[in-house]
Amino acid sequence: MEILVKACGEFYTNCYIIDRKIIIDPGVGAFEFVKEYVKNPIAVINTHGHFDHIWDNKKIKEYFGIPIYIHKDDAFMLSEDPFGYNPPKVKADFLLDEGVYNIGEYEIKIRHFPGHTPGSIIIEINEEMFSGDFIFDGSIGRVDFPYSNPKQMKNSILKFLQISYDKRILPGHGAATTIKKAQKFLPMWLEYLD
Repeated sequence: MEILVKACGEFYTNCYIIDRKIIIDPGVGAFEFVKEYVKNPIAVINTHGHFDHIWDNKKIKEYFGIPIYIHKDDAFMLSEDPFGYNPPKVKADFLLDEGVYNIGEYEIKIRHFPGHTPGSIIIEINEEMFSGDFIFDGSIGRVDFPYSNPKQMKNSILKFLQISYDKRILPGHGAATTIKKAQKFLPMWLEYLD
């Protein structure tokens, strides 16, 4: 599986392109990156609804004529502006929940980990896990934003600690990590979320 990545915009949000078919989190300026490498994509998937992860959704959807997927609890962020940054507004085409989805030839597992946002998800494709702003290399997503919830984040971490297999984690910002590596540092965050 080919994975292309570019850190986009002032927050260096990772936009991922899977096999030149699936676009994950096209943030500020991602359209040019996508257009350079992709001819016939099949979907945009957002890990959550924060403006720096969805900014170029509208441009990509309209240019390529492809659908946008996002968790049902974050869909409102695509058409509203809870942070005052005024990203281009667009409607989601498919509302996700926890489960397995077939998108094109891909079997994609969606796991719901609320806390950073109500609809924060991890996307699993083959041996890769795209964690958005839930888990970073050595850290977790902030829980002091509008619609963030420390108690939900704590529950999400406890749920993540139950995962028994290992995969590479490709986060929304910064460098990659792995499930097993993340499970070593995550317990220390639990006490801060009480």
